[in-house]
Amino acid sequence: MLSVFPWAPFRDTKAAIKMRTLLDLRGSIPSFIHISNGKLHDVNVIDLLPLEPGAFYIMDRAYVEYERLFTLHQAGSFFVTRAKSNMDARRIYSAPVGRSTDVICDQTIGFNGHYSKRRYPENLRRIRFRDPETGKNFIFLTNQTALPALTICALYKARRQVELFFLWIKQHLRIKRFFGTSENAVKSQIWIAVSVYLLVAIVKKRLGLQVSLYTLLQVFSLTLFEKTPILQAVMGDGYRQPGDSLSNQLNLFDS
Repeated sequence: MLSVFPWAPFRDTKAAIKMRTLLDLRGSIPSFIHISNGKLHDVNVIDLLPLEPGAFYIMDRAYVEYERLFTLHQAGSFFVTRAKSNMDARRIYSAPVGRSTDVICDQTIGFNGHYSKRRYPENLRRIRFRDPETGKNFIFLTNQTALPALTICALYKARRQVELFFLWIKQHLRIKRFFGTSENAVKSQIWIAVSVYLLVAIVKKRLGLQVSLYTLLQVFSLTLFEKTPILQAVMGDGYRQPGDSLSNQLNLFDS
């Protein structure tokens, strides 16, 4: 309700808070987070991103704004996104595609509209793909022309890791209910949740644990005030690493 969160206006009587996240897919670790009220449009966050030449930015259609996509292109970065249904473009060239793949077409295109051409004056690559699991067709846009079409499709599919990140945060770090209503209280709770996620992910990586982040979080919540080596807490009292003593393992509390 807007009366409870007056600093986060969204509609006449509603308040909303948005958290946009740039997730590094190499480790499912957030490398950039921006928290705002609900009125800030998603495309504006692209202006705040620390762009890296050669990096891939995979985004959904909410971030499709041709002038900003061209900014990514000029920075030497690559993007993969889905085309909007009202996109007006012409085919310039069609690359051959294998009949045994689910790629329907792999094309070089240019925009027809005056404003679209002015905002993105160069050609783009358009890939139409049929998802073998659902039978649905998807149209992807990218400025990357060297990689195989199936690789581009696989990159976009990896965007689901962002959805899983938010799902994990909401389900397991109790962020559905806020403990305070001020801007500082809400943002602090969100940042604490993200920090917990990162700490658990770091421990999982450093110790080479095969358990899920959720399982690891549950173990920590039960043994937080016990001076127990983490591997023993996760694997049980009978666990011993061959050729190593538990004294060499990370402790929940250092001596």
